[in-house]
Amino acid sequence: MSKIEEVRKQMVAAMKSGDKARKETLSLLLASLKNKAIDKRADLTEEEEVQVVLKEIKQTKETLELTPADRTEIIEECKGRISVLEEFAPKMMDEEEIRSVIASVLSDLGLEHPTGKDKGKIMKELMPKVKGKADGKLVNEMVSTFFE
Repeated sequence: MSKIEEVRKQMVAAMKSGDKARKETLSLLLASLKNKAIDKRADLTEEEEVQVVLKEIKQTKETLELTPADRTEIIEECKGRISVLEEFAPKMMDEEEIRSVIASVLSDLGLEHPTGKDKGKIMKELMPKVKGKADGKLVNEMVSTFFE
């Protein structure tokens, strides 16, 4: 079952149960998935569907970060939206898993004591392995710790 079908099914269930906030979030996600498929002029691959979901999560997190603390209704809406969107995202890698991937990339490249100059080489090799499975910002920070 594609993500579009899955989201549509969940949206119908949310409508039947009267969960308006969940229905709205799923509706936005469904629209994003359909728009991406229309732009591509073909069905989306599983990886492309995941990228759309992760993009929606990232945009919602950015909205949450930029929202003033006194706007509690927007903050709650964003948190609710993120929790719904995360149901459709793949399980993210934790720091330990990321650290082991970084270590394997360093050994593949033959770097025992990497320097700042090696960062581009490391990231080029590392990002395809963790893309869609880990937050790029976190990966970047963790790679930086290997230089200290």
